[in-house]
Amino acid sequence: MSLLYTDSKELLPLFIAGERRLGRGDESQTTYPATGEVVGRLRTPSLEDVNEAIEAADHAFRHSGWAQRKPHERAAMLHRVAQLIRERAEPLAQRQRQDNGKPISETRALVASAASTFQFFAAACETMEETLTPSRGDFFTMSVHEPMGVVAAITPWNSPIASEAQKLAPALAAGCSVVVKPAEVTPLMALELAAICEEAGLPKGMISVLPGRGSVMGDAITRHPLVKRVSFTGGTSTGKHIARIAADKMMPVSMELGGKSATMVLADANLDHAVNGVLYGIFSSSGESCIAGSRLFVARQHYAEFMERLAAKAAALRVGDPCDERTQMGPLITAKHRDSIEQYVAKGLAEGGQLRIGGKRPDGPLFERGNYYLPTIIEGLNNRATIAQEEIFGPVLVAMPFDDEDDLLAQANDSVYALAAGIWTGDYKKAWRIGRAVQAGTVWINTYKQFSISTPFGGWNDSGLGREKGRLGIQQYMEQKAMYWGLNDQPLPWAG
Repeated sequence: MSLLYTDSKELLPLFIAGERRLGRGDESQTTYPATGEVVGRLRTPSLEDVNEAIEAADHAFRHSGWAQRKPHERAAMLHRVAQLIRERAEPLAQRQRQDNGKPISETRALVASAASTFQFFAAACETMEETLTPSRGDFFTMSVHEPMGVVAAITPWNSPIASEAQKLAPALAAGCSVVVKPAEVTPLMALELAAICEEAGLPKGMISVLPGRGSVMGDAITRHPLVKRVSFTGGTSTGKHIARIAADKMMPVSMELGGKSATMVLADANLDHAVNGVLYGIFSSSGESCIAGSRLFVARQHYAEFMERLAAKAAALRVGDPCDERTQMGPLITAKHRDSIEQYVAKGLAEGGQLRIGGKRPDGPLFERGNYYLPTIIEGLNNRATIAQEEIFGPVLVAMPFDDEDDLLAQANDSVYALAAGIWTGDYKKAWRIGRAVQAGTVWINTYKQFSISTPFGGWNDSGLGREKGRLGIQQYMEQKAMYWGLNDQPLPWAG
């Protein structure tokens, strides 16, 4: 089955207020990071478009009947979305590859993840139960949940279709209408997903897609009085700005922000497993991942051996064309982002770091037009170095030895971020002890960067607020309400 948004020469229509039409803002384009060629052109929404979309979403929420449908009826639509995604899996994966340059093997996994997300929340919606609470008097008490209304989903550029599904599916399952603000440089997958949802039977106006600059679109959406919740995935500084606006509105938010995740290789670890896991944790997705294991701590007695094996395998990773099934690392999202990574590497070396491998762009005609950068490992720094403290969001690993468990935890927890961590050990007691002591929203033990839609995900501190995924993910988009039924035979005695 074909996709809707495939012609890079024509201006692409947006989903605004239940209509498929051009935005009234400036022209924008999305380019293929591997070559720089234009793969999509559109006009961004104007602020009038934003207001129309949100007002239409509010009207659809109140009058379309979606929020009043029985849970199993909403679930049927979500199952249909999952089915349509699977029927179009290959063209969607290829389109995702063009939109942000990930290798095709990875974009196929992202599309499969999006389908599974809709399937999971369909099941969670259909089986969600309300709670009878213990009575404390002559009344019957119950806790129920109601959809909030219009909610906003602000998504990042590194895994668009999966991130958008993780916000859209539970919000729609809850009965809400959704305004999606995809990243400026990767708008195509949100448009495809909105089209699929309407084809599956979602009433018109329940979804609008408003791509554009976050400082304009995201700000206008967040400030709008009809928007009742924002779910944001992106940078910490932007997240804090949204949170300040939300505080003035007394509006709840979900924030999945930055990370500087620690990977810990203990003295009793299986080094074969640990080497492969560390490589996957930092260099898959070209390091453009919030949970990337970008700080490596290795037991000092195995540090030299481990680093020799790690560097050899990292140097052998296949950096190349995202179309190639064998490619492990594709290009970075933009030339500007690559410039930022190069500046971080230069800063690390200026602070005394030693380059073990990488630290440059790959050579050859294939790489001349794309935003490529080699897997990079830097040693010789301590955990207070700039590149050990600030999120780089690229294929750069900072490696450090540690002496004992206290030293390890002190360094691992010395960060403003607390999103994820990895532990490699053959001792389950150590794994439990360190796993409980490390500050992180997700801890992987003898594996890394594995996900389940059934398991809540999020971070602490500068890594965010709230959780996504899991059965209770639907309730993030609902308000809890208490209900009381009087059972007394006589009038309330207070009035005499």
